[in-house]
Amino acid sequence: MPHRLIYDIETYPNCFTFTAVPKDLPWLVTTFEISARKHEGVKLVEFLFKLYEQDAQMVGFNNLGFDYPVIHRLLAAGGKLTAGQIYDIAMAIIRAGADDNDDNRFAYTVWPSDRKVQQIDLFKIHHFDNKARMTSLKAIEFVLRAETIQDLPFPVGTMLSSRQMDELLAYNLHDVLMTREFLLKSEAMLEFRQGLIVRYGDKKDWFNFSDVKIGKELFQMRLEEAEIPLYDYSRHGRTPRQTRRPEIAMEACLPSYLRLESREFSSVAHWLSRQRITETKGVFNDLKVGYRGLAYKFGTGGIHASVSNRVFVSDQERVIVDIDVAGMYPSIAIANGYYPEHLGPKFVEVYREIVAERAKYPKGTAENAALKLAGNGVYGASSDPYSVFFDPLFTMKITLTGQLSIAMLIEHLTAIEGLEVIQANTDGITCQLNRSDLTSFDHITRQWETTTGLTLERAIYNRMFVADVNSYLAEYEDGKVKRIGRYEYNLEWHQDHSALVVPKVAELVLLRGAPIRETVETWPELLDFMIRIKVPRSSKLVLDRSMGALEQIQNTTRYYVAQGGFGLIKIMPPLAKTPTHWRHIRQQAGWRVCVANNINDATLPIDYDFYVQEVEKLTLGMH
Repeated sequence: MPHRLIYDIETYPNCFTFTAVPKDLPWLVTTFEISARKHEGVKLVEFLFKLYEQDAQMVGFNNLGFDYPVIHRLLAAGGKLTAGQIYDIAMAIIRAGADDNDDNRFAYTVWPSDRKVQQIDLFKIHHFDNKARMTSLKAIEFVLRAETIQDLPFPVGTMLSSRQMDELLAYNLHDVLMTREFLLKSEAMLEFRQGLIVRYGDKKDWFNFSDVKIGKELFQMRLEEAEIPLYDYSRHGRTPRQTRRPEIAMEACLPSYLRLESREFSSVAHWLSRQRITETKGVFNDLKVGYRGLAYKFGTGGIHASVSNRVFVSDQERVIVDIDVAGMYPSIAIANGYYPEHLGPKFVEVYREIVAERAKYPKGTAENAALKLAGNGVYGASSDPYSVFFDPLFTMKITLTGQLSIAMLIEHLTAIEGLEVIQANTDGITCQLNRSDLTSFDHITRQWETTTGLTLERAIYNRMFVADVNSYLAEYEDGKVKRIGRYEYNLEWHQDHSALVVPKVAELVLLRGAPIRETVETWPELLDFMIRIKVPRSSKLVLDRSMGALEQIQNTTRYYVAQGGFGLIKIMPPLAKTPTHWRHIRQQAGWRVCVANNINDATLPIDYDFYVQEVEKLTLGMH
C-alpha cells in the first residue's frame, strides 16, 4: 500500500501555510510557512520531492481544485514565491473555478501526467463536485460528529498578525485531521479503486473518479474494445462524438408494445406523442392525471404517485406487495434496442454483455460493483452535453418507455378487484391486495414481463407507513426496514444529518409503539439532537442575545434547540427591489438555540418540546 499523507493549505496576503500528517501517524505533524516571520518555501519543495521519490500519495479535500494547483506553481518556482504571490495565484484559481467559460474554468487544472506527486481528492471521489451533492469539509465534520467544527477563523484577504498566524496554523491542522477522519471512512472506496488499477492499469486517474465516472469510463472502454469510435480528432485535440438534435418528436420515444386502455393514461400517451421538444430537463413535469382515486405525475424524471398519511398492514386477508424493475435503465435499453445514434446498434450488444458479465460475479465483489456502475451510468450521461453518450432522444426513449410501461402495469393490476395502489415511482409499484388474488397478480406481472422484456423483483411488507410520496417507512417480512425521505437516518455524506433523533424516534413509535415524549426525553445520544446550518460568505449568521444585541457566529454552525438559549438569525444580502434592506430570517422561529460548534459548549438543557413536535409530524394523523 502506498504511503499516504493528508494535507491542506491556507492562503492569506501575508501568510501561506502547509500542514500534513501521515495517515497512520496523525501525531507526526509537518508544517511549512511562508510569511514575514519565516520563508520555508524551498524546504517545502524539498519535502514534496521526497514524497515523489517515495511514490507517496497526497490526500486532500478539493485538493485537485485548489490546494494542488497552488502547490504546483510553487514547485515550478522552486519554492521562491512570497505569501502575496501565492495568495494572488489562489484567488485566480478561485475566480477561474467560478467562471462558466469552459476554457477559463480549466485554466489552472493540473492534469494527472503533469502532477509531481500523486493526488487523491476525497471531494472528487465522493462526487461532491456535482452541484446536487456539493458538500464542504465543515458539513462533513458535522456528519463525523467532530468534537469541534471550526470555520475559517479570519475573512479571506485579511492581513494577519503574528498571533493570528499561529491561530491559522492550528486551524490548518484541524482541517487536516478532519480530512484524515474522512479518509478513514472512505477506505473501502479507495480499495475498490486500487482494484481497478490492478485490473485495468493506471493510465486513467481511477483514484479521483467518482462511482458515476468509473461507470462511464468502464463502459467507454468496452465500446472501444468493440471498435466503436467515441471521439473525433483534429489539430485542436479530441472532441466527443455525439448526436445533437434541434428537436425531438416524442412519438418516437414511445415503445412499440405500448397498449394503454384507460381514458386517463391513454390521454397522457396521446398528448406526449404529439409533443416536439428542444430540451429534456423539466419539459413536462406538471403533467398530472387522476386514475382510480390516485393522482399520477409524469415527468422527465419518471412517474410518481402516492397516498398520504396512511397506514397499511399485511394480515391473513390482505398483503402489501412491492415490485421493482430489475436494473431498469439498462434493461429498457437492451430490451428495446435503444442506443445513442452515433454509437450504433452494436452499443446494445456491448450493454447486454456487461449486464450478463456482472451476473457472473457475486454481489459485494469489486467486479460486480464495477460492472454495475458501468451499466447504470449511461442513462444519466446520455443527457450530459460533454459526454460521448450524449443523445437526448436516447434519454427520452428510456424515461418515457419506463413510466408508460409502469402505467400499463398499473392498468392491468387494478383490474384485480380490491387491489389498491399505494405508491408508484420510476421503476416500481407498491400495492395492497387480497392474499387470495396473489396468483392472478403473479400471472399479470409475468405477462407484463413477457411483453416488455423487463424483469420484476418482488418483496412483501408487513407494514407500511406513508406520509407522502417522498417519505415512508416499510417493514419487510424478515423485519428489515426500508426508510425513505424524512424517515431516513442512515444518510449519505452529502445529505443533511440534522436532528436524527426525530426519524429514529419516529421509527420506534410506528414500529414498536414507543411513547413519543418519554422516548425523546430519555434519548441517550446528545449529538442526535444537533442541527446544522450553513450560509454562504455573502450572508451572516447571528445570535439574537437580548434587546436586539446581535453576535455574529461562524457561517457553518452546529446547534440544538435549547431552553434559555438565543434566537438564531440568517442575514442575507438585499434583493434588487429593496437594495438597501438586508433580509433577516429567523431560524427555528419561535424557539431558542444553543450553539455547540465545540461540543463542550452544549451546556443548556435541551428543549424537548421542539423535537417531540417534529416526531409527531411523522407519526400522528395517519390512518
